[in-house]
Amino acid sequence: MNGLQITPFITSLPKVELHVHIEGTLTPFLRWKLAHKNNIPLRYPTYEALLGSYRITYNHRRELNGDNGAPTFLETYYEGCQVLCTEDDFYELGMTYFKKAKDMNVRYVEPFFDTQAHTKRGIPVEAVLNGFLRAQYDGAKELGVKSNWIFCFLRDHPVEEGLEALRSALPWARTKDGKGKGLFHAVGLASNEYDRPPGLFEEGFLLAKEAGLHVTMHCDVDQKDVVEHMREGVFDVGAGAGTDRIDHGLNAIDSPELMAALKEKNIGLTLCPHAYHRRQATEVLFPKIRKLWDEGVQFCINSDDPTYMHDVWIDGNMMKVYKYCGFTEPEMGKLVRNAVVMSWADEETKREILVDLERVLGGEKLFS
Repeated sequence: MNGLQITPFITSLPKVELHVHIEGTLTPFLRWKLAHKNNIPLRYPTYEALLGSYRITYNHRRELNGDNGAPTFLETYYEGCQVLCTEDDFYELGMTYFKKAKDMNVRYVEPFFDTQAHTKRGIPVEAVLNGFLRAQYDGAKELGVKSNWIFCFLRDHPVEEGLEALRSALPWARTKDGKGKGLFHAVGLASNEYDRPPGLFEEGFLLAKEAGLHVTMHCDVDQKDVVEHMREGVFDVGAGAGTDRIDHGLNAIDSPELMAALKEKNIGLTLCPHAYHRRQATEVLFPKIRKLWDEGVQFCINSDDPTYMHDVWIDGNMMKVYKYCGFTEPEMGKLVRNAVVMSWADEETKREILVDLERVLGGEKLFS
């Protein structure tokens, strides 16, 4: 946290998280527990050694940044997934995150998940989806944390594999025909986007739209061709309709055309400041975020993969922009409002969060 302490004001804000990978919330404790339960060998002989492995900054992209001797983030992320084997494991993963979310005053969340990383290990798709579905229900009922989930194509895997994964998962979707089980209501893109533009997955986006689902996509910060990927997402995908949201997308500031289009089309960005702060200096990163704000681009603040990113969660990410962007308390309130507006929650859930937000801000009417 760069020496920052989370203030009572940040703690008090009702929060909405729109960019968090559920597998990226796998805590070292749960990973250790499930590894032993499922007889999955770990490279770490002790729990302390496992904990120590999280204290580094992982190699980002060898193809872009060279090799700093550390494993890449994605290598570590997928290695962690190996311990998830049964429906109860996926349920426990979801509930552990929701308990953490409740402690941070998160009211609503749209977690990313994928099935491909698990089915390729021989895990039945039903185990993944039923575990998450149970967590969705119990998280809302027992903890008051509501959720609608986002199915992700792994973009560095074959497109046909992703299409088949979506078709297999659609019975668990919140489809417009009302026949789905209601776990997820959108599709997105995740994993390594190097030389994998979003247009490759056009058939999947159209399939999702036909089922009544939303579309979002990662455009990772400083990735190769990221501005072109964003342009494709804004103007081309979905038969020209464009994406509903963009995940990350900070490089929009490099293109006046994209900045204008984001505002015109009302496409919001789901920023994860600590993910970028690991590799960008404070005085470089936060003026970029402030520029997006000052130019009127809509965005919200999220955590990404917190357990693999120095254990900095949504509250820590919000604290960073509060401090380093120089946001006022009303501006932080508007950031929360952005998340509510950008979310695909039902109107009652949105209203409840906004009413509570007004209370925290002393009744200031930001939402007329």
